[in-house]
This record gives sequence, C-alpha cells and structure tokens, in this order.
Amino acid sequence: MNRAGQVAIVTGGSGGIGRETVMRLAASGCDVVASYSSSEKAAQTLLDESEDLPGKVVVMKADVAQAGDVDALFDKAEKRFGGLDILVTAAGIFKPTLFAKADEAHFDREIAVNMRGTFLCLAQAARRMRDGGRIVAISTTTLALKPPGYGIYNAAKGAIEAMIAILAREVGGRHITANCVAPGPVETDFFLKDKTKEDIAARAASAPLGRLGQPDDIADAIELLVSGKAQWINGQTIRANGGMA
Repeated sequence: MNRAGQVAIVTGGSGGIGRETVMRLAASGCDVVASYSSSEKAAQTLLDESEDLPGKVVVMKADVAQAGDVDALFDKAEKRFGGLDILVTAAGIFKPTLFAKADEAHFDREIAVNMRGTFLCLAQAARRMRDGGRIVAISTTTLALKPPGYGIYNAAKGAIEAMIAILAREVGGRHITANCVAPGPVETDFFLKDKTKEDIAARAASAPLGRLGQPDDIADAIELLVSGKAQWINGQTIRANGGMA
C-alpha cells in the first residue's frame, strides 16, 4: 500500500513490535517519528536500517509518561512532516510482580508508562490528528489469560481498551478510527527478559499454533488497522495471539 504523504508517530519505535511497525510504515512511503526511551544504540540502528526506505524516519527520545515529552513528540511530527495521520502506541514496560510483593513505586511507574503514557498520546491525537486518521494502541492477551503477577500490567492495559472504545466514538465524526491490538506472547526482548528457557518453551507450547508470535505477526494486524481496508473496524480489540485466548 502506498502511504506517501502520510505521517505517523510510533511510540516505543526502536525495538520489538514498534520497530517492525516503523519499518513497515516507512517501506510503504509513510514518514515516521519514532520515540524511544533509553537505547540510543537501538534508535541509531533503526535510522541506519530505514535510510533507504521510501518514507523518512526520525527518532526522538521521549518519556511518554511526561506530558511535555509527548507534546514535543507531536510537535516534531507537525513541524518536520506537516501533520499526523497515524498513531501507534507501542511503548510499555512490564515486570511480573505478585501483589504480596508489589510496592507503590512499582505500581506508579508501570501505570505511568503503560496507562498514563497511552492516555497522553491519545489525547494529543484527538486534538491534532488529521481527518481520516488511524489510531492503534497496544493491549495484551494476558487480560484474558489472567496470569499471576500481571495484576498491575493488566490494570493498565484494561484501561487502554476502555479508553480506545470511547475515543472511537469521540473522533469518529472526523472519520478517524481507534482500535487496539492485543498480542499474545511475542518473541521480543520485552517478553524474553527474566524468563527461563523452560518458561519460554511452555508459552510457545500453550499456543494452538505451537510457537511464539513474532513482531511481524503483530505488525500485520497493525498494518491492516491503519489501512483503508479497515475503515469499518472501529472501537475494537483485535487479539493477535495465535488462538491462545
């Protein structure tokens, strides 16, 4: 699909699902502002690997939990490329923590990045996105699976699904759609961190398709939702999980 002339923001764009999404959009001619939180090396690698793609990619360090950083991210898209047509919120953090071991600092940080960060981006998109735009937020299949240790993470992701369902009604009059993609286990650094080989094998075996998801599996779903072929899909959560739930 030719997206020449379109502009996207992808948060968490330097790795995993976000990185694959950036590359897909740029390959189709879309200009992309990709945010990253800490790894300048990963951001530079993204720039290097996207250099010859039809769409231009710029990176920006931003903490999505900070309103000023989010404002600056949207300013970047407008000043560099002239507007905004696509938003994908892929930034997130997660550390499994049982309620008995969780503390307020852990709760505050995870809610700040995962829920507040998404809220700030959605609010800016509602104000600034051009008519006919596409919004995709990343949720999670663990909302259905309910594994121990995921209480705070699921709380944030459940809020994201609730916000998207209402945002879709608020911006629909401008022909903007808003949807969620809820991945199952995806083989990224985000998922693999702190897991044993046995844990990873068990997760792969629990999927009906017998494998972990890959970033391009999720990018496929995102690419559909930001395309013209999904103009009648709105306010929904697409569970891209290989049939796990």
